[in-house]
Amino acid sequence: MRTEWRDHGWQLIHTTPQSPSLHMALDDVLVHEVGAEHRPPTLRIWEWASPAVVIGRFQSLRNEVDMEAAQRHGIEVVRRISGGGAMFIEPGNTITYSICAPLSLIKGLSFQQAYAYMDEWVIEALATLGIKAWYQPLNDITSEGGKIAGAAQAHRGGAVLHHVTMAYDIDAVKMLDVLRIGREKLSDKGTTSAAKRVDPLRSQTGLPREAVIERMIDTFRQRHGLTDDVLRPDELARGEALAGERFSSEAWLADVP
Repeated sequence: MRTEWRDHGWQLIHTTPQSPSLHMALDDVLVHEVGAEHRPPTLRIWEWASPAVVIGRFQSLRNEVDMEAAQRHGIEVVRRISGGGAMFIEPGNTITYSICAPLSLIKGLSFQQAYAYMDEWVIEALATLGIKAWYQPLNDITSEGGKIAGAAQAHRGGAVLHHVTMAYDIDAVKMLDVLRIGREKLSDKGTTSAAKRVDPLRSQTGLPREAVIERMIDTFRQRHGLTDDVLRPDELARGEALAGERFSSEAWLADVP
């Protein structure tokens, strides 16, 4: 039986900045906790402690990332448990969130329908900020100014993880130095083309990043209900263990050659 957003008691986690590998691990921990009904469905707003490139579960590391350039810029490269494309992250320039929800929320929906459904609240939040945005299949949120965000999903047990990275601002030169994807497409058009392909929210709203996040949280709260929560000690401990054992390991990062 399919459930609705308001059928669940949604919890918000928005903590201090954490490392890229810990963020990957916390997604893994929390989606399993929700699937096992050990915690209510959860919206987690991420804060980044350091720059990163996050590649999808099934992406080839060597095809997506110039590791020498990443090391030169002090950028950590990590692999997440969800699919989708590579994301270029800089603290203060990125808005990232993940939703851990029971599979009943998207029961009977196609992959495309599930992506659109999980992001309706964000598109509404952007509209209140004056941005006309829409869902672009399969996993993008875009506007007249260009792509705003990319999403990815993973099913674990009885839960779905829906993960979104939004560009608040972007260093297009650095991004193209580190990411291999799209270099050929953009090489004849120059860096300005890259900036148009991923258009920062800062240029479209003129608002501080914190104000955009606040509007997103307020919109989710009004639509679906939301209570403030924190990471529980056992969740954080398991996340830190996984971050060290799996998500910081060369074997996991290079799992897809």
